[in-house]
This record gives sequence, C-alpha cells and structure tokens, in this order.
Amino acid sequence: MNKIKLSSVVAVLAVMSSSIVLASPLEDAVAADYPYLEELFNHFHANPELSMQEAKTSDRLAEEMSALGYVVTRNIGKTGLVGIMENGDGPTLMIRADMDGLPVLEKTGLEIASRARQVNLEGEDMPVMHACGHDMHMTTLIGVARRMVELKDRWQGTLMLLGQPAEEAIGGAKAMVADGLYDRVGRPDFALALHVIARHPAGKIVFSDGLMYSSADTVRITVRGIAAHGAAPHLGRDPVLIGSQIVLALQSIITREVSPLIPALITVGAFRGGTAPNVIADHAQLDITVRANDEQTRAMLLKSIERVATQTARAAGVPEDLLPIVDVFDDGAPTTTNDAALSRRVRAAMVEGMGADAFVEWYQSDMGAEDFPMLVNVDPPIPSVYFEVGGTPADDVEAGTWASHHSPLFKIDAESSIKKGVEAMTLAALDLLQQE
Repeated sequence: MNKIKLSSVVAVLAVMSSSIVLASPLEDAVAADYPYLEELFNHFHANPELSMQEAKTSDRLAEEMSALGYVVTRNIGKTGLVGIMENGDGPTLMIRADMDGLPVLEKTGLEIASRARQVNLEGEDMPVMHACGHDMHMTTLIGVARRMVELKDRWQGTLMLLGQPAEEAIGGAKAMVADGLYDRVGRPDFALALHVIARHPAGKIVFSDGLMYSSADTVRITVRGIAAHGAAPHLGRDPVLIGSQIVLALQSIITREVSPLIPALITVGAFRGGTAPNVIADHAQLDITVRANDEQTRAMLLKSIERVATQTARAAGVPEDLLPIVDVFDDGAPTTTNDAALSRRVRAAMVEGMGADAFVEWYQSDMGAEDFPMLVNVDPPIPSVYFEVGGTPADDVEAGTWASHHSPLFKIDAESSIKKGVEAMTLAALDLLQQE
C-alpha cells in the first residue's frame, strides 16, 4: 500500500477549507438578511404599478438605497432612478432591476396577492400584478446593495444600482438613455442584470456566453380599402378580406424566405376591422409582433412584411394611393446577447463561490425579449451579462405544474430565488470590482 504524506493531506485540507471560507460567509450573510428581504419582497409583490407609472415603487427603492448610503438620482426617463456608491479608484459596475408590473388580475391565492388597481396611460382602470418576477428583481437588487456595503473592504470602484421603468412596455431602458442617463450619473465599464425564470428549478443559475433572448418589434399594418354595401362587395375593395390574405401570406415569409435552421417568428396578435355585418369597411388594422435571433434576420423580416402587405393589396386591385400603411414602432428591442469573455469571467466567479452544482444548462424555449440591450448597446457598447435564476421548486418543474410568466397564476419560490440571486450577483460584483 502506498503511503500518503501527512503534509500532502494537510495541504489538500487547507485548500478545501479555504474555498469553504470564501463561499460560506456570503451564503450565511444572505440567509441572515433574508427576513428583511422577504418583507421587502412582500411589499413589492402586493403593491405593483404599471409601466411608466412606478412612482411609489421608485420611492421605495430610493428610500432603501439612500438608507444604505447610496447617492440617489431620481426621475431619469420619468420614474427611473440610480443609486451610486463610490469606494475608491476602480471600474464602474452597473446592476439593473426592472420595476413595472402587468395589467393582470392575480389569481394565485397567496396571502400577499396583489389587489392593486391603477388607471393606465390610456385612462383605463386596470388590475395590476407582478406576473413576471420584477418584485424579485428589485428585492435582489437591494439584497446586493446591502451585501456590498458590508463588504466594502473587499472591493473598490463605483457601484451603480439602476431601477428601470417600463420593461414590460419595452421602452423604459431607451427612455432612461434618451434622458441623459450616462451624462447624469456616469458611464459604467460593465453591466449586469438577472431575471427569475419559472421553468428552471428554484435557485439554479442559468446563462449562456452569447444569445439570451430574441429581438422584438411591433408592426402595425393599416389595410385601406373602398367602402361599399355588404350586398354589393364588387363595388368596393374589402380590407377585411385583404387583411385576412395578408395574415396568411405573412407566414410564407417564415416558411419560404427564412432558412428552416434559423429561428424567426411573425405573430398577428390583433385584427380589427369592420363595424357591421352588412358594411364593407374602408380600413382594417393588423398588429404584429416580430421576433428574431440575429439582426440580419430581424431586418429581413421587417422588410418582407412591408413587401407582402403591399403586393397582396395590389393583387386585390387596391389603387396605388390606398396601398397599406406599414408602421414599425420605435420601441423595438434588439437581441439580448452576453459578452462572451465577461460571461466566462462572471461564471468562474460564481462557480468558485457557489460550486458547479449551482448551475443548470441554458436553453432557449421561446422567443421572449428584453429591453436591457437598450442600456448597453450604446456607442461604444458596454460589456454586459444577463443571467437567469430558477424560480420554481424542482419537483414542480419536473411535473410541469408551474404557471408561465404573465399568467394570473404566476408565482415563484421567493426565498430560494432571492437568496441565490443575491449570492450570485454579489459574487459577480466582487469579482468585477476586485481590489488591485
């Protein structure tokens, strides 16, 4: 039998002990802080606000940041805010959390279920719910803010905490940049963000070294026709019929113009036209969402939609001066794509502190989008990483008994997701702001 030197055993145990010491104190500190964070999460969940109307939410975030010593700048892009903490010379790291809820009536049955209602920007009274986890995002942001104050002796540089409005409307990030965000508070060297995800086991960390989410654009086609009596359709040009042909023809773009190996999506979500059964209307309206995984495909889809709409109307005999009007809204979002080198660095820091078992493999299950890129796709671009935190107990994930995001039944395991979100984000922040 080979003998093992005692000194070698001691050395190995010392290394193991050292790694435990590095990881365990942060995990314990986050656990000890959770009662405070739980109360904060409950408050956010029960008091959601709609996009660009997050006044009270912004107030609470500002209050939390200010109490910790962060210098807070308010009303950036309407309700947006930034908390700054300077801690010596070094890089600047921005961590972003979105604030808005959705016009959804909560049906989870939770004690903290939202009963909030709010008049939206169109003047309609609506129920409001955090049906996408932004309550978790804000709570995690404050959890990280609290940890970084306690760990000031382990980092140097500037920490920038950003509360963003109107992610659900895909407009808040753009509004903050347009309102002089980086002129007012400084430009970061790195940026991080996270999202709780229902399809992943609670507390597991998930991200790729590249693509995270698809692009998203909204297109409105106004189909113009010639009004007539419903009993004499030959005297008019029916925009409802033409619109129906456009709906079908748009799918030929996906099936015949895009490679079957490239993800692309065109969904007509709303079709409005006509006023009475015996009237040929003079117009109809299609509202469309367009998704892609790269900017080349994105541009091609938008160009092809206009061509299909115009040529379909021409084929139906619509006069040139009444061809469809195709509007691409300016609130579109590009793909969310992680900086590869930064992603590997952040993952290494998280693995060192949390272990490889903290991760599950990333995969794309749909073509959801984010407006976080609007904060970082500036000139020059800001290297960024966006990661996911699982939000559903593992048994429920396995059984498929979880509600999707934006559902009135959406709920998460708040404790697991917040604890691991705070831990992962803090480890990333400590690495990016490590002392020289």
